[in-house]
Amino acid sequence: MPGIKVDKGLVPLPGSNNESWCQGLDGLASRCAEYYKQGARFAKWRTVVSIPCGPSALAVKEAAWGLARYAAIAQDNGLVPIVEPEILLDGDHGIERTLEAAEKVWSEVFFYLAQNNVLFEGILLKPSMVTPGAEHKEKASPEAIAKHTLTMLRRRVPPAVPGIMFLSGGQSEVEATLNLNAMNQSPNPWHVSFSYARALQNSVLKTWQGRPENVEAAQKALLARAKANSLAQLGRYTGEGESDEAKKGMFQKGYTY
Repeated sequence: MPGIKVDKGLVPLPGSNNESWCQGLDGLASRCAEYYKQGARFAKWRTVVSIPCGPSALAVKEAAWGLARYAAIAQDNGLVPIVEPEILLDGDHGIERTLEAAEKVWSEVFFYLAQNNVLFEGILLKPSMVTPGAEHKEKASPEAIAKHTLTMLRRRVPPAVPGIMFLSGGQSEVEATLNLNAMNQSPNPWHVSFSYARALQNSVLKTWQGRPENVEAAQKALLARAKANSLAQLGRYTGEGESDEAKKGMFQKGYTY
């Protein structure tokens, strides 16, 4: 089932603390209608929030309002919106600070989703996991990340929302899978799964290297990652037999795409 990224990227937010906002609402309705005609059935819109930059009240409100307007417009044109305010890994803050910022962001997101009459049963969320900043001196265990992330979600996300599809956000492939697995050790009000880019593709691309003779090996690497995360969303992943490459972190400061 095909979907499409409909935002037009991040630009500097005037009046903020060197933060950004996501553009793309102009003409979105007509674009979504055209995408639906072409066969699309879901859409994606990524905005970001930076903890070292505040986040400022202005940046959080802008992110939440933009996501809500996009979600309403997408639903009005028959597309399921993936709602994604990514809280960047940048910073040396601890996990409690991330929890505080995530609760702030998601409370505003759902406030504006409700104001825009978005049908909660017809959206999917793509949140960041609640982790320490990438430059924090101590790493958190999968159990600690699962506890803080699920605490945030239970406090902020109505059970009417059918699915939570985590982004990987620069974690290593193994970290992203272990953390997802830890969140599925007991039942949740929503389906808790994954929507990874880097954490599905990194070792695959390094195996392939653009060479025809490596295609079969790269396909096997992709299947291995897909299988690992499939097991993790069932709570059955063990981490056995993972390569050193899959354990390497992929954090990039101020990551954009």
